[in-house]
Amino acid sequence: MLTTLQKTERNWRTLAKGNPDDLRRWLPGHAASGRMRALICVATICFGGGCYGASIGLWNGAEMAAYVGIKLPFIIFITLGLNALINGMLAQIFGSGLGFKQTLAAQLISFAVFALIVGSLSPITAGMAIDLPGPNSDAGGDAHKTLLLFHTVLIAFAGVIANAKLLSLLKEICPSPRIARATLFSWLAGNLFLGAQISFLLRPIFGQPGIKIQFLRPDLFTGNFYESVWWALTRLSQ
Repeated sequence: MLTTLQKTERNWRTLAKGNPDDLRRWLPGHAASGRMRALICVATICFGGGCYGASIGLWNGAEMAAYVGIKLPFIIFITLGLNALINGMLAQIFGSGLGFKQTLAAQLISFAVFALIVGSLSPITAGMAIDLPGPNSDAGGDAHKTLLLFHTVLIAFAGVIANAKLLSLLKEICPSPRIARATLFSWLAGNLFLGAQISFLLRPIFGQPGIKIQFLRPDLFTGNFYESVWWALTRLSQ
């Protein structure tokens, strides 16, 4: 009999490999699915996402690192929760064969893969945060813009890899590759749009120079994520 630790290690290895045939057994309705696999995904998101978030906030010090380490997993779980109903409906509209529970489980697996990727890169991003000029230095403004754009690209990269794994899983389940792609892109559009805005609402993530470190901004609902990215691009080009 395998111990709980051995089962956990084996499940994490399965998740890291991302074999669609193995991950298919993690979905509700399959004989091999179980609560432990869902907990593995939740723990991976908390740990991997938390480490990556802490590496981002480290540019502003330990307090900010703790704040962002808490907020990044929350962004993922809030996005999953708010989009769960509409994504389940989209899966059925496109004829994927997935129910609401299976849709949520499939996306939980995808976000866990995302957390594995960014979590594994957190030592590098932590080193980058330490090496860049601090927020109180003369070059703090440029360093902040660089961090914002770099992590936007990195998050997009990890998202592409995670969704490629999710597409492989959907192709194992859906009646055709076309339905799998349509289902994935509909999920991706909603998750990207909502996730980006939630991350903006839960700012500060990077901690803008000259602004007090705090868990949430008082101007919570002022502006949006897309305006901030455009602002960074225009300022950096100047």
